[in-house]
Amino acid sequence: MTPLAQAVVVICVVVVTAALVVALLAFRRTAIRAESVLHLVERELRPMSSQLESLAAEIKTLARNANQELERASVIVSRVDDLTVRAARLLGAVGGFTRAGQMVGVAAGLKKGLDVFIGRMKSRRV
Repeated sequence: MTPLAQAVVVICVVVVTAALVVALLAFRRTAIRAESVLHLVERELRPMSSQLESLAAEIKTLARNANQELERASVIVSRVDDLTVRAARLLGAVGGFTRAGQMVGVAAGLKKGLDVFIGRMKSRRV
């Protein structure tokens, strides 16, 4: 190998080595930054996870309370439905009584009218 070829090979090896050293230093800085970021994330995640657990417990309690309130509301709606059915039946019965009452009133009026008519007819004959 000629001295010029050897010099070119040596220069290429030195340039590649320098590039690798620069890349390794950049990788080291990136690793250090990533480590510090991971420490920050770890410090923030621990309190956040406990807060998330407490929030989940609160949500579970709220959901349980909402279910209980919905059950109570359904009982109330069921009672109101029963009351409206009973009221409708009562109104139907009262309506029937009023018709019967009207008929009885008309019959009583006719009877009274006939009694008066018959009484006057008898008083005219005497």
